[in-house]
Amino acid sequence: MRPTAPLPRRITRLPRIPLLLALAATAATTLTACGSGSGSDPDTVKVSYKQSTDNSIRVLDTFLADIKKQFEKANPGKKVELVPIKAPDSEYYTKVQQMLRSPKTAPDLVYEDTFLINSDITSGYLRPLDDYLADWKDWDQFIDTAKTAAKAEDGKTYGIPDGTDTRGLWFDKAILEKAGLPADWQPKTWDDILTAARTVKEKVPDVIPLNVYTGKPAGEAATMQGFEMLLYGTEAATASGADPLYDEKSKKWKTGTQGFKDALTFVETVFKEKLGPEVSDALDPNIATRVRGELLPQGKLAINLDGSWLPQDWLEGSGHEWPEWSEKLGLASMPTQHGQSPGKVSMSGGWTWAIPSKSANPDLAFDFIKTMQTKENAQKWYISNSGIAVRKDVAADPAYIKAQPGIKFFTDLVPSTHYRPAYPAYPKVSTAIQEAMEGVTTGDVSVEDAAKRYDEDLKAATDDQVTEG
Repeated sequence: MRPTAPLPRRITRLPRIPLLLALAATAATTLTACGSGSGSDPDTVKVSYKQSTDNSIRVLDTFLADIKKQFEKANPGKKVELVPIKAPDSEYYTKVQQMLRSPKTAPDLVYEDTFLINSDITSGYLRPLDDYLADWKDWDQFIDTAKTAAKAEDGKTYGIPDGTDTRGLWFDKAILEKAGLPADWQPKTWDDILTAARTVKEKVPDVIPLNVYTGKPAGEAATMQGFEMLLYGTEAATASGADPLYDEKSKKWKTGTQGFKDALTFVETVFKEKLGPEVSDALDPNIATRVRGELLPQGKLAINLDGSWLPQDWLEGSGHEWPEWSEKLGLASMPTQHGQSPGKVSMSGGWTWAIPSKSANPDLAFDFIKTMQTKENAQKWYISNSGIAVRKDVAADPAYIKAQPGIKFFTDLVPSTHYRPAYPAYPKVSTAIQEAMEGVTTGDVSVEDAAKRYDEDLKAATDDQVTEG
């Protein structure tokens, strides 16, 4: 992708209601194309999943095609119909929810982001899997933190994680060397990151010093790769050990935390001091694609706060091949605010495989899950997807550790990681965070006012189920 000229500072926001109507219309079109529903053939399991909008990235398609062959060979007379949904994340979520509402359109197996799975659980769209898990020995191999990602408030499990991810700091070794920074750079505090970015700005002025995803166009990347990587490392959060967004005891969302304001202040500083991309570029919906496909490979970005999955875009056949990436880039843990214990922070998410409540072939669907999640197949998927193992036996396998540069670094972050409070209100809470970030990114809103506005939006998003942080 070629560099784009900076856009005007003013950001145009589309009205929400027409956008939702447009998504619903798009979803309806997709539903019509999906056929007569999962119940049409008791010997066929329909598997619906998110297909990348980038035609050069077909990692999941290739993996599922292989599992389909294995499954059909092991189960004579049974068939697998793969139902890809080619759409950006937000449209994929809308289309899936439309499909799950009717037996005519519901697949037998669906790929669910941990970001939204609880919304579908609460809506009654998914089937609890506990009866299946009780008889599946491999479930004991899954790490406890990953198991909780698809567990609902009723205590039941509704999805099988197919891996996880962690986050840290990617940096260009050559740029940092030009700026006089060490090749094994490891910041101990937020100030260390900002100091390094300021040094790069001064010594290597033709590159972007630091990228932190921000604002509504970046969506959950802004919330999770950006804001929450800061928030969960604030002094207030680490001192209490409690979730800085959600109070488990009262089952309410937190307002007015000092850590929230501190995280916003960091974002404000990055853009106020012009340490990040141009504001118009930072608020471009394609910023993540540009970072992976252009800015990092072309040596135009010094430090990037991002996820463990980036190398999947640089592997052979990906369309953005960059075989030298492991030599050009270094990795550093994201530090806590002042270097306080535990010293580093990460966030984890990932996807799960779930069985819709309206699936006509749930037993066949779970058999397909078991085929996908053998140790051998799970390990193959983690490596091809640049994912992080959630199976203990894979994580301990030397072949997995050595398969790709960076895997050990990101796997070692799992003990320091956090999962989002993935309750039904979270998507709305996430949007409120993005709006607060966008306000301080453009400079249109102060940190204090952005935090106050967030508190108001939080009350509306959670039906006033809030408590003082």
